[in-house]
Amino acid sequence: MEYAELGRTGLSCAVISFGGIPIQRSDAANTMAVVDALERHGINYIDTARGYTVSEAYLGKALKGRREKFVLATKSMSRDYETMKRDIQISLKNLRTDYIDVYQIHNLPLRDFSTVFGPEGACKALKEAREAGRIGHIGATVHSLDALKALVEHHSREIETVMFPFNIVELHGEGVLRQAREKGMGTIAMKPLAGGNLEDWDLALRFLAEAGVCDIAIPGMGSVEEVERNARVAEHLTPLTQEEKARCEEIRKELGGSFCRRCNYCAPCTRGIDIPGTFLMVNYLRKYGLSDWARERYRGMAHHAGECVRCGVCETRCPYDLPIRTMLKGAAEDFGY
Repeated sequence: MEYAELGRTGLSCAVISFGGIPIQRSDAANTMAVVDALERHGINYIDTARGYTVSEAYLGKALKGRREKFVLATKSMSRDYETMKRDIQISLKNLRTDYIDVYQIHNLPLRDFSTVFGPEGACKALKEAREAGRIGHIGATVHSLDALKALVEHHSREIETVMFPFNIVELHGEGVLRQAREKGMGTIAMKPLAGGNLEDWDLALRFLAEAGVCDIAIPGMGSVEEVERNARVAEHLTPLTQEEKARCEEIRKELGGSFCRRCNYCAPCTRGIDIPGTFLMVNYLRKYGLSDWARERYRGMAHHAGECVRCGVCETRCPYDLPIRTMLKGAAEDFGY
């Protein structure tokens, strides 16, 4: 297994590590088997979240007696001091530990920065927890390029790790992620398989390792077979051939006309629809097999795809010329409204 230091945290992590979203469609026994496989192969970075329903609890049970062998990361959607303080305690209880290596502010949009980094914001609770020894490092996950830029430019001292979509198709954050690394921030590639859109997982993971943009990548793993598959890649990393690089270009062209990079340039929608967020939920529904979870999160959105009036303003702003109106129509059909 190959390892990399996660920015200035000093944590040594497997370059291909574990994403915990798929644990939601699992059970406690399977989670135990998955963690057994992680341990066998030295995949030591485990990422989960308060929002991943049973994931923290199942992983906590599976980690009992071997917690020290893993770098444990979780995250919370809380934005203010009190709720983040509460969530940290819940995570510690669920994960059956007195220490979490990396605690992240989950899915942080630019509009929430003033609250999160304000005098009574979530970041204050995380700093207090770090000083008390309950967490080791503070991170954030973001989906929009504007939010990533703001983190790197203005909060690189407070935020020690950043997680952002990066894969064969989603390259829009490459320059800013390199800046993050230059500032000593740990960089983590989420969606390494582009939300399930990249079927050649061997090519996708080797592309990330060769790109030199992110310290580690965290593909979701919900079974022992997926752990074994990803471990084989990590244990035998080889450079991409010219033919494989050409294949990467072909994939970009193939998916380019139907794949949202979540750059958010389409915003604001005239009806208030969170367009990238909607397409993200569609991916969870179609590609991850997390139907109930996706439907619940979609239901909680302020506006839904069915509200689209087909004005087309979003399409004039999209740098990738996506047929957003058609895609929203498909989302409305998938979710029923």
